[in-house]
Formats: sequence, structure tokens, C-alpha cells
Amino acid sequence: MKIKKCGLEDLQILQKISIETFNDTFKDQNSLENMNAYLEGAFSLKQLEKELSNISSQFFFVYFNNEVAGYLKVNTNNAQSSEEMGDESLEIERIYIKSKFQKHGFGKYLLNKAMEIAVERHKKKIWLGVWEKNENAIAFYKKMGFVQTGSHSFYMGDEEQKDFIMTKTLI
Repeated sequence: MKIKKCGLEDLQILQKISIETFNDTFKDQNSLENMNAYLEGAFSLKQLEKELSNISSQFFFVYFNNEVAGYLKVNTNNAQSSEEMGDESLEIERIYIKSKFQKHGFGKYLLNKAMEIAVERHKKKIWLGVWEKNENAIAFYKKMGFVQTGSHSFYMGDEEQKDFIMTKTLI
């Protein structure tokens, strides 16, 4: 396993893995129309370029045998999602692992990278939103010391869904 910070030169690879992992994770629980609407907006080259260019966001690829196995996106400051978590927080916006690499420690590896970044930046907590129906992810985050501290709406196309806000105190 190795990790690499993403730059604009990685835009095409980031788009490909974003679409693949999101689709694999959520396609069975959502309509094709809503999935396509979300994928086209959230993972367009223009949107990903904007996110990669934001100095308060960072993306990292995790590799196994020179293949991208997954990725992490973290946010600080004004790049954090709509939750008012403050300057002492780091948001994990995305941890996605390709299906064939799941259950092999890649998620934990990326989560540890996020915690390392948070500590380096003197953050007191890390947080994330996870779909209430994503039981595997919720169990993983609980195992890693996160607790549910709230919820918010997430829109998949025209369908309102609920994400649990999960938080872990670092200091």
C-alpha cells in the first residue's frame, strides 16, 4: 500500500474512480435516473477540477501494486460541507475503495491518513456524513471510534435521503 496526494494532472483518474466506486456502492439502492443525475453533477471534470483547486481540500489515492485501489477527500475551513463544525474540525468527505480491494484494510489506511492530517493541522475532531442505509460503512466508522452526533439531508437526484453525521474527537 502506498498513498499519493492528487493534483490536477490526476483529474481523469479521479473522475473514473469516483464514478466507479460511487456507482458500485449505491446503484442497487437508487434509481438509474437519480444515480446518473448525481454522477453527472458531482463527478464532472469541471466539478472535480474546482474541488482539486480548492486549497482547503485535499485528495489522496491509495495504491496497491501500482493500481489505484481507492481515494480519500478531506476538507477544512470553508471547504467543509454544509455542517457548521467550525475551524477546529476536519471533514472526511469521501473514502471510497474499489470493490475488489474492500475488506483488506485500505479504508482504515485512508482514515488513518485523515487523522494524521487533522493532528498536523491541530484539529480537535474529524467528522463525516454517511448514508443511514450504508450499514457496512456505519459499522466501520463505529469500530474506528466515531459516534453519531446528528444527521442531515443528502439529495440523490430528486430523492431526499438522510446522512448520519459521525464525529471522532482527537484531542
